[in-house]
Amino acid sequence: MKRNWFWWLLAALLIAALLSPLASSHPDGLERVAEDKEFLEKGYSVLRSPIPDYLFPGVEHEGLATALAGIIGTVLTFGVMVGIGRLVLPRSRSQKS
Repeated sequence: MKRNWFWWLLAALLIAALLSPLASSHPDGLERVAEDKEFLEKGYSVLRSPIPDYLFPGVEHEGLATALAGIIGTVLTFGVMVGIGRLVLPRSRSQKS
């Protein structure tokens, strides 16, 4: 049961790598409203994104850049969730799995 997390992570990475290049290039709901109401250009970023617009910087091929962004996002999300799980679960329960 201890190695079960590895297979879940591998499956998530495979899904991220294969499906992320198929994501829609159309803007999401909030961005679409900002375009329609013509105030998109007035917006600014509060934080700088390490992977802007779901494209890994420095990679020329758009499909590969999107797949890398999906894989890295999946790994980071998985790591954060494992960390939170270890903080929240009691010690005796987390050592059993």
